[in-house]
Amino acid sequence: MRMLLTLVLLLSAVPVLAADRDCLDCHREETPAAVRQWQQSAHASSGVGCADCHGEDHDLILQGKAVVGAEVCGACHRQALAEHRRSRHGQGLHSGWGCTRNMPDRNSAECGFCHQEGSSLPVSTVHCARFLEQSGEMRQNGCNRCHSVENSCGSCHGNHLTDLALVRDPQVCAKCHMGPDHPQWEMWTASQHGQINKVRGRVDGPDCQSCHLAAGGHDVSRGITVSPGGKPYSEQAVKAERKAMLAVCVSCHARGFAMRELQRGDRIREQARALVDQARAIIEDLNDRGLLRPGPEDRPAHPLRGRTLVLDGQMLYENISHIERLFFKMQKYDFARTWKGAYHQNPDYTHWYGNAELKMDLVDIRSEADRLLNFAEPKTGTAEPGAGQVPGDPTKELERLRKRFDRGGMSDEAYRAEKQHLLDNWSRNK
Repeated sequence: MRMLLTLVLLLSAVPVLAADRDCLDCHREETPAAVRQWQQSAHASSGVGCADCHGEDHDLILQGKAVVGAEVCGACHRQALAEHRRSRHGQGLHSGWGCTRNMPDRNSAECGFCHQEGSSLPVSTVHCARFLEQSGEMRQNGCNRCHSVENSCGSCHGNHLTDLALVRDPQVCAKCHMGPDHPQWEMWTASQHGQINKVRGRVDGPDCQSCHLAAGGHDVSRGITVSPGGKPYSEQAVKAERKAMLAVCVSCHARGFAMRELQRGDRIREQARALVDQARAIIEDLNDRGLLRPGPEDRPAHPLRGRTLVLDGQMLYENISHIERLFFKMQKYDFARTWKGAYHQNPDYTHWYGNAELKMDLVDIRSEADRLLNFAEPKTGTAEPGAGQVPGDPTKELERLRKRFDRGGMSDEAYRAEKQHLLDNWSRNK
């Protein structure tokens, strides 16, 4: 009985230093759940106390300035931090960030996401236009609650928990990998993999961790061959990552089957990209003709590019024309659902939520373009023949041709040939 009592006392005892004892005396009353979680964690049993992570400056802690970032965790978890840094999660913040130094509602703590403390040199040069257009509250709650994964291990692990069951459950991925632009959670849940997982568990039905963290660790990018926007990596990188993903697939599937499945996903992505490119060319031509309302010069300046047409990954969804709004949905939502649905083996997302919507988007964009071309009045300075321009004068066509060439819409050879064709027609008909 005495031995049992001694064992219970030993197991319940947590090594607490004087500084931590001061924290616990208050926080047992102020934040009892946080204390309870810490006491049940591997940190507590290993003697890692409050001050080891939060520091000892209580004023900074109360002001929210003593951030427990990934570097703090990396002091002990070096390998995990290194793996995290080279993965997509390690780039998650900068892919959704943008410099706020000139914004009136900026949070001074935001500097720390792009600069090392005490340095004016940026860690990253990546900026996000959509982030910069949001209010301070929306930047924090609507953007950085997901994108802070770069610098916050707690995004996946929780702030005071160390139970690995939490990060081994695919539900932990769902809070960010869902929604109209990247519904991986919904795709997986309704896929064959997800349904088998629900009934028989991950031994027979793979989940997020089974495929993307098959070797354990923190590199969630292993096996991925394209950027979040669907652009393929270098040929060398694609070869290496495809090999890594096939190594995961063949644990359940024949190699030939897995290879064909992934290659079909590649082709679906390329086909979907071609539809998006058609729509982009239509809108660029309308802009050349001065038919967008409001046009880039008539709307608030794009926070990164100024008053110019932006249709790439930095495209905004506000202060744009209706046809651009259609294109934003097409590119950001429907294109992503098409190819991500294919790679996640979900036929409905690949076809009905993705491919079908893409093609109907193109119908809408062509129809709107036809309306603008036939009924909209061009802006001053872009008038068609009949408004001070000699009929047949190729000046405006030459100007549109030059704009198309300048943005890379045609080769030098094609530009020279088309330009000569216009001039020859003008010479013959004048």
